[in-house]
Amino acid sequence: MKVAFFDAKPYDKPGFDRYAQEAGIEIKYFETHLNEDTVSLAAGYDCVCVFVNDTVNAAVAEKLYQGGTRMIALRCAGFNNVDTRACFGKIHVFRVPAYSPYAVAEHAMALLLTINRKIHKAYNRTREFNFSLAGLTGFDLHGKTVGVIGTGKIGRIFADICKGFGMNVLAYDKFPNPDAGLHYVDLPELFAKADVISLHCPLTEETHHMIDDAAVEQMKKGVVIVNTSRGGLIDTESLINGIKVGIVGAACLDVYEEEGDLFYEDFSGSVIQDDKLVRLIAMPNVIVTSHQAFLTKEALDNIAHTTVENMVKFEKGIESPDTEVCYHCGRQTDCRKERHKKCF
Repeated sequence: MKVAFFDAKPYDKPGFDRYAQEAGIEIKYFETHLNEDTVSLAAGYDCVCVFVNDTVNAAVAEKLYQGGTRMIALRCAGFNNVDTRACFGKIHVFRVPAYSPYAVAEHAMALLLTINRKIHKAYNRTREFNFSLAGLTGFDLHGKTVGVIGTGKIGRIFADICKGFGMNVLAYDKFPNPDAGLHYVDLPELFAKADVISLHCPLTEETHHMIDDAAVEQMKKGVVIVNTSRGGLIDTESLINGIKVGIVGAACLDVYEEEGDLFYEDFSGSVIQDDKLVRLIAMPNVIVTSHQAFLTKEALDNIAHTTVENMVKFEKGIESPDTEVCYHCGRQTDCRKERHKKCF
């Protein structure tokens, strides 16, 4: 199998090279993102391997298909950047559903602790021998209420971490898990009661901008919002307005809805044209990290192993119902995946 690997970074290559060599898979690394301007690079490759900021819309999917590509291997869990309906019947799409949920959940808590106890500010002060404590007051997490939106593996692990701090956990999910040991409530109640809100749900048409003006208005004054899922869950303008009027006390963002052309690149010598992101980063009660919650040694190894395993299984015709995405083909009954463990 020949694989075109887009948005390649130095930390990707060691794991993928090792597993690909063992499997006899040939990988060509491209540093550029996959999109309509670069899709021609994939011509003649059996598979394209993509990440969160690559774009596989209907036009890209059709050009991939015409160029001979029959597999898209996502090296992430989310697949909102792939038009699965356009791929249905033409290109099989696989993902990594659980590379390291601990990595993301732990990063979410790290962001919360940092913004609350002003660790980032204290670090910068002491490097200049400024040992003043002025402005560094936080609050106890113990006894506070955290609202966890999305109770998949990452959300449940984050909830467990919060319980370890003695926090009260409220949960919301469109499909509640009766075995999760969580207290589920509807969104208005969660917004009204939570001191901290952490987002762990996928980005879909339904969840796009779920944090908007109406949601912010329902929130408890001073709420801390944490997002390590997908940037599009939050309407950035609504978040900024919520911070300005004091409803949102702080925001911890590992993702941003317009991150595609910015995150993972060095713009330290440039003038950023995205005014909303500049405004957020300039705020003293906002922390932004560049979609790095997944970035642990364990997660990188799991991503490489599972992604290459998906490639091998596809090449050999072995079904992978747990890692092939649902294409939302429109069949409400007689689902082929349920009967044959593959969609087409």
